[in-house]
Amino acid sequence: MVWPSTEWAKLLTETNAVNVLFICSRNQWRSPTGEQVWRGEAGVHVRSAGTSRSARRRVTVADLRWADLILVMEEKHKSRIKADFREETRFKDLHVLDVPDEYQFMDPELVELLREKCAPLIRAKLGA
Repeated sequence: MVWPSTEWAKLLTETNAVNVLFICSRNQWRSPTGEQVWRGEAGVHVRSAGTSRSARRRVTVADLRWADLILVMEEKHKSRIKADFREETRFKDLHVLDVPDEYQFMDPELVELLREKCAPLIRAKLGA
């Protein structure tokens, strides 16, 4: 039996998918922008969260276990995640994007910066 091409494409996408978690402080501007920019990209599943107690959506153990690729905006986010979730991040790589907290949601400069910095990391995870 030959599968329809749409079924085959879906199977390949799901099998080779990468789960990307974007993290900033309050999950207000930078990480939601990363999530929005990469949402809908073939083979890429995305979430975003924040490290602060006042974050719109705080990072959870489930998020970290789910993620194949964890992208944090600043070194302080990496330090906070490593300290608060020592066991869950023991064998995970956290990549620091060095994106300062000076952009608003979907700022064109931020969008371009996130595309530029994330594309090689996501491609590498996808094996492309």
